[in-house]
Amino acid sequence: MFPGLDPVAFQIGPLVVRWYALAYILAFIIALPLARRLVQLGPKVATKVAVDDFLAYAVLGVLLGGRLGYVLFYRPLFFLSHPLEIFATWKGGMSFHGGAAGVIIALALFTWRRGLNFLAFADRIVVVVPIGLALGRCANFINGELWGRPVASAVPWAMIFPAVGPEPRHPSELYEALTEGVLLLVVMLLAVSRPALRARAGFLSGLFLFGYACARAFCELFRQPDDNIGFLAGGITMGQLLCLPMALAGIGLMVHAFSRPARQTDWIAE
Repeated sequence: MFPGLDPVAFQIGPLVVRWYALAYILAFIIALPLARRLVQLGPKVATKVAVDDFLAYAVLGVLLGGRLGYVLFYRPLFFLSHPLEIFATWKGGMSFHGGAAGVIIALALFTWRRGLNFLAFADRIVVVVPIGLALGRCANFINGELWGRPVASAVPWAMIFPAVGPEPRHPSELYEALTEGVLLLVVMLLAVSRPALRARAGFLSGLFLFGYACARAFCELFRQPDDNIGFLAGGITMGQLLCLPMALAGIGLMVHAFSRPARQTDWIAE
């Protein structure tokens, strides 16, 4: 049985702090010092101060992109008739694919203004993104949302989510936390530890896009589609459809990275 966890972490007077918000905050706290170290690995792509400055861009990219992505990809007709609900973020509704697009725009704007190499800087930043994915999916589980499909046969970890019915279901939020989060983080850390891969601008970004697309598409096999969308043609889900261009872009970036000479010197001056 789903334990019925309180989505509110704590409340101080009128201030209500939810686990979902804490997941975002904790992700940035953990990811920032790691990203500051990664940009200094040879060949260096930016200063530690630049990473600190990029934080504001990243936060805006995640929040604005994630919300607009949810509005456009998952419930466009509802928000078209209820436009003020777009701002009711406390009711939930964020899209990773939208958040990814927001961060890409933030990366492009930030690197252009600072004169940094876009792909090289992005390569180091994407390594820490799975930290936020893992914590965000854990928050989804605490909220009792984005539950899985009913299990075809009994499995010991199946759970009953009372909000959706008495059938045992896959705890797909935890599947995503482990694959999109923990597993992808391990892969990215192993890859960034290889100087030969760091020297190929765009490879790590492509690896992240492709890795996330594969992990998300796999977990969608166990996740219940959104009620307002359901299954698309061929039995695929909206999440899987959005992963297709992401996977293709990832492959394209990795091929592009190896079609160019490896970087022998730092991208920035000391």
